[in-house]
Amino acid sequence: MMTSERRTPLLAALLIVTIIALVVSGWRPYDRLTWFMEVAPVLIAIPLMLATRERYPLTTMLYVLICAHALVLVLGGAYTYARVPLGHWVQEAFGLLRNPYDKLGHFMQGFVPATIAREILVRGRYVEGRSMLAFLCVCVALAISAAYELVEWWAALAMGQGADEFLGTQGDPWDTQSDMFLAMIGAITALLTLSGLHDRQLTALAPQQSRT
Repeated sequence: MMTSERRTPLLAALLIVTIIALVVSGWRPYDRLTWFMEVAPVLIAIPLMLATRERYPLTTMLYVLICAHALVLVLGGAYTYARVPLGHWVQEAFGLLRNPYDKLGHFMQGFVPATIAREILVRGRYVEGRSMLAFLCVCVALAISAAYELVEWWAALAMGQGADEFLGTQGDPWDTQSDMFLAMIGAITALLTLSGLHDRQLTALAPQQSRT
């Protein structure tokens, strides 16, 4: 497992990369209000993780995943999801009808929160049995996805046409349902592919947690 001597520079690098990406994306975003709403989770997560890094350090894997999710949000905020160049490339390469970058965002919206939920549930010993653990992690991811869709609904009611960039539906009447479906797929994928590595890192982190 990664030693603290190697872990500390890695975590510092992740923080620096995230902050630089945040600053660059906010320099001249396509729409300032949309940028703020898209990157709001990043603006909340950074100070929260800094404040809890000593008494509740996370696994290295989870820090990496949170950084990756932050970069997805930051890029979407800079261009708006319907205009991200990477999504346009995928759209042209596969002959899609719309820019699919927002679907990557919603996949990550399930992938990373499910892993966060898993870490909290395992470390707190709040649930017994791996099946129930997986079920609850997927439920948490879906709850977060549904809450985000409610935020989008409220934004649409408050801003009217001004919310179009934030919603990013691109004319898809089933956008809300497919967003939540992608979040569910992301959560299940995370549990199927990363649970073993996550368990090993949680075991290695336990002595460090007991000293804090």
